[in-house]
Amino acid sequence: MTGTEQPNHAVTPFHLHVPEAALEDLHDRLARTRWPERETVSDWEQGVPLDRARALADYWQHEYDWRRCEAALNAVGQFKTVIDGLELHFLHRRSPTPNAMPLVLTHGWPGSVVEFLEVIGPLTDPEAHGGRAEDAFHVVCPSLPGYGFSARPEQGWPVPRIAAAWITLMKRLGYDRFVAQGGDWGSAVTTAIGASGDPAVAGIHLNMLVVRPTPEDLARATPQEKASLESLQRYMQDGNGYSQQQATRPQTLGYGLVDSPVGQAMWIYEKFREWSDCDGEPENALTRDEMLDDIMLYWLTGTGASSARLYYESFRAFGVEKVTVPTGYSMFPKEIFRASRRWAERQYPNIIHWNELDRGGHFAAFEQPELFVEELRTAFRSLRQG
Repeated sequence: MTGTEQPNHAVTPFHLHVPEAALEDLHDRLARTRWPERETVSDWEQGVPLDRARALADYWQHEYDWRRCEAALNAVGQFKTVIDGLELHFLHRRSPTPNAMPLVLTHGWPGSVVEFLEVIGPLTDPEAHGGRAEDAFHVVCPSLPGYGFSARPEQGWPVPRIAAAWITLMKRLGYDRFVAQGGDWGSAVTTAIGASGDPAVAGIHLNMLVVRPTPEDLARATPQEKASLESLQRYMQDGNGYSQQQATRPQTLGYGLVDSPVGQAMWIYEKFREWSDCDGEPENALTRDEMLDDIMLYWLTGTGASSARLYYESFRAFGVEKVTVPTGYSMFPKEIFRASRRWAERQYPNIIHWNELDRGGHFAAFEQPELFVEELRTAFRSLRQG
């Protein structure tokens, strides 16, 4: 069913079954990869080393099982609906606890809804995972426009429009009061949800904060703040080429990403290595299966170009709104930028939870699902209604 055929406000189940021909095509393309020569350095300085790229591609071709991931997504519950003229895909799991708190989780790039597969169960049914019923959530995980199984938007879908669509989605599902959570682009969308002024938004939680210190902040920076600034400076000098390419020439980049599975995979695999808490080895943080599950949501849907366009639309206005609703923040130590609380409080003056953890990185729910779940339970506990 296409968006034009779908009745207004309809929410329809979506059962995923990728045609076998698409998987055979992937295996054929992997077998016919034209490889470059090896790098001229002995580490990851020039990007993914050739031997690591070959090893991941070989596993992908010969051992990886897409049907396992497909079954996991279907088991959660997948749906589609049209909002503001665009067909959106989302996961939705209602808690067995009737008065659970509705929660919308938003992924970023190079993430996807598969980041949340390990946290949906503990969030929706905490009693089955060693928790308390009063900490239960109803969980909604949308795919960003142009990502995964959501439709590709025309120009004019910046972050505030996505946030408005998410608010509409939650109300359409019957949730007239909810909380929101996100990291990466999910942080920007969640910030915009929090800044919307919509009375349905009870609070937000972020695992990435982008705040801009003032010259006065820089002049009196603490040792911890100086370390965060140094980390950000390294990222700006040596780690953000991908964002400049996606923000300025997403179409040119897209030809390679959509045509070559190895090209798409290494574009993402490198970021799992750079942004996770892995001590330089991405498999220390995530399994090959987990990384390939995420990569497959880009490859199978051919969304290398459309996902990059979010940078073109919104990168220069990332998370700039002021948010007065209750806000929680969990700082994982290997996050790209680690804001200090005094910097954050100017933009988020109603911080109700602030915690600095000892392990985990940019892909918080993916890397540390148990810690992530506990952070959300703690952050939102005071916002629950009896």
